[in-house]
Amino acid sequence: MTETARTARAGVPERPTLDGLEERWARRWQEEGTYAFDRSKQRRDVYAIDTPPPTVSGELHMGHVYSYTHTDTVARYQRMRGKAVFYPMGWDDNGLPTERRVQNVYGVRCDPALPYDPVWRPPAAPVDDAARRDPTPISRRNFIELCEQLTVTDEQAFEALWRRLGLSVDWSLTYTTIGRTARATSQRAFVRNLRRGEAYQSEAPTLWDVGFATAVAQAELEDRERQGAYYRLRFIASDGREVLIDTTRPELLPACVALVCHPDDERYADLVGGTVRSPLFDVEVPLRAHPLADPAKGTGVAMVSTFGDLTDVTWWRELRLPTRVVIGRDGRLLAEPPAGVPAQPYAALAGQTVNGARREIVGMLADAGDLIGEPRPITHPVKFYERGDRPLEIVSTRQWYLRNGGRDDSLRATLLARGAELHWVPAHMKHRYDHWVGGLTGDWLVSRQRFFGVPVPVWYRLDDTGEPDWSHPLTPDESALPVDPSTDPAPGYDESQRGRPGGFVGDPDVLDTWATSSLTPQIVGGWETDPDLFARIFPMDLRPQGQEIIRTWLFDSVVRSHFEHGVLPWRDTVLSGWILDPDHKKMAKSKGNVVTPLALLEQHGSDAVRYWAASGKPGMDLAFDPAQIKIGRRLATKLLNASKFALGLGAADALRAPATTPLDRAMLAELATVVTAASTAFDAYDHTAALQATEAFFWRFCDDYIELVKERAYGTGPAADSARAALASALSVQLRLFAPVLPYVTEEVWSWWRYGSVHSAPWPTTHEVARTIEGSGEPALLRLAGDALSQVRRAKSERKLSMKADVPLAEALGPAALLEQLNLVADDLRAAGRIGKLDLLPDRTPELVIACAF
Repeated sequence: MTETARTARAGVPERPTLDGLEERWARRWQEEGTYAFDRSKQRRDVYAIDTPPPTVSGELHMGHVYSYTHTDTVARYQRMRGKAVFYPMGWDDNGLPTERRVQNVYGVRCDPALPYDPVWRPPAAPVDDAARRDPTPISRRNFIELCEQLTVTDEQAFEALWRRLGLSVDWSLTYTTIGRTARATSQRAFVRNLRRGEAYQSEAPTLWDVGFATAVAQAELEDRERQGAYYRLRFIASDGREVLIDTTRPELLPACVALVCHPDDERYADLVGGTVRSPLFDVEVPLRAHPLADPAKGTGVAMVSTFGDLTDVTWWRELRLPTRVVIGRDGRLLAEPPAGVPAQPYAALAGQTVNGARREIVGMLADAGDLIGEPRPITHPVKFYERGDRPLEIVSTRQWYLRNGGRDDSLRATLLARGAELHWVPAHMKHRYDHWVGGLTGDWLVSRQRFFGVPVPVWYRLDDTGEPDWSHPLTPDESALPVDPSTDPAPGYDESQRGRPGGFVGDPDVLDTWATSSLTPQIVGGWETDPDLFARIFPMDLRPQGQEIIRTWLFDSVVRSHFEHGVLPWRDTVLSGWILDPDHKKMAKSKGNVVTPLALLEQHGSDAVRYWAASGKPGMDLAFDPAQIKIGRRLATKLLNASKFALGLGAADALRAPATTPLDRAMLAELATVVTAASTAFDAYDHTAALQATEAFFWRFCDDYIELVKERAYGTGPAADSARAALASALSVQLRLFAPVLPYVTEEVWSWWRYGSVHSAPWPTTHEVARTIEGSGEPALLRLAGDALSQVRRAKSERKLSMKADVPLAEALGPAALLEQLNLVADDLRAAGRIGKLDLLPDRTPELVIACAF
């Protein structure tokens, strides 16, 4: 495009319309680089946004539109304030959601033992349920290729929708969390964490999702209410006394390693330190005291198994108990009993699912007389992986961890202090951060037993017997990143030595998706690869995100930036509320109540949908309301028509001329207060207040001011020139005030009479408005004139007369001082109300009354 084409004025169309604006202007913005980041700017002149990368494993919904529109208003405002806005978009495409989607679409499953098949191709059409139930096994490399293929298709659809919505993103900055840059960045950070001692490996009890066959971190848990039962079991103390315990998991009886009671529970004080024998298995276990035991719960004595829940893990660790694991990674009871547990009673449970083993052992206990009474049904919270559909188990596995203060009080205090440095919008969201960090019970588990993700960048030497040396992992040189230990040989080895004694083996796991997403500022900012860019954008200015991922994305990003850079990754964070359905329930894919945006964008236009989104403040939940979208459409249409009318009066040629009449000066003086209000609101990330102030003035401008001055503006002479100057200034300012929320219609109108893009124009200032006012202006005068005109209109309406009907005589009654003010705009009032004679009758009424005679 030439400079002339970029800046040409289009002129006012014969019939303005909102239809087709999105396609035309989105294309123009991209061709002209309207939103391209200017990397020549110094850091003080840059506004950098750490944009949330949406998960590309489904459809965008109105919740996405809601929150991303909020961020876009910030980007547009800061750009108009003269900042070079660094506004990237990323796609979160690795991890479990993508794998599950590939499995469902193609009816496949990953089998790492299979060799790569270069000629294998997926089904051409979506598979049926039968194929999903009996998926085709394919190699890891084939599976990853499918994931990459599907995410590219999803990303294209997402980008098209974001462009239609009008996000002012610099699309040249787009990244993916599985792309080469992201993999190298994530692995570099992990290797440095490992070298500094912030990352470590441990064999420990691990929350395990049986369905996904992977470890799960504390931040990914959710409690779901489930039906269960309490079973009362009889243990026998060494003196023959019965000790009864209540448990919801009798199938873990062979994993029992102790009983516990509260230290102050006198009922069992004499038994503490002794032993009891378990029913069925007759295994001797200690009875210990611990403050987490609840004397009021059940019998006051709890069974400690390895492991039934997280409390078991705490007791096991703090009481230094032995380990008897009975549940494997597949969710079934192991084939062999743990050490010290007799094989004969255990044989009936071996290989069974958890539920099957529970039914079996309950029958065995009943037959043995060790089940006391009937099971008591309960409803209780059960821990699930947030994306899973089966209760979590706790199994002993070797995993990678990052320190996060869960086991280090000093680090915890430091990370809490980081949270206090951050500017939270709204402020009360900080409590969620503090609550999460204060309640951590362990470090961040970052390894996952999956396939499509960033590989853990380590290998292990194999000794002469082929056993790995876990304590001395081999790491790559940073120049070699990214690496895949499953296909790349370890440093100093060749591929022929893989899996052989004296050779090496690669770590088979991938990093948790948050271990990569927590580095989005580093990924998109060119950390270690583009130092010049990184210096201009880091630390960033804004992290917008959902409130539900404070504990993951926000906290994890703080942890990584603290370790690597010793600072917060951004200055401000703005938290979104949730979108509610008509029943005021949170919209969620799992609930089946989400609304997708494309049809609404096509029907009402993007500006109308953005108007609805902007009506919700940060942190505020908002009900989905199509009526609000229709109001946004009406506003955009009115902006088109009012602008055409004002420009038709000759306003375009009067820009920067002085406004001299009292009514014109009053309107502009009030507009100056709106500029202040909108600017203050945007500075505080309150786009809703900015929109409300702008919209309220706009309707008064249309309904009152334009009607009052249009007869004068049609004329000639100083008074007409003043009206056209005021109209021009007001239109220019209001287009820019609306631009962050209504980008398409404001750009369209701007192109009729101004050069360049409204989105590159400077944000309006009170000084700019004041320059148009000759002398001073009194905002109350516009409201007074509007009130008087409204009363004239009401009088006509009550008599069912046209608004164009003449009023032979009107009397204005009210305090003398008020009528003095009204007299300043009397000519405009007579013209707008078609009043033949206007008499001012002071001090007849305590407030303004316009009495019309017909």
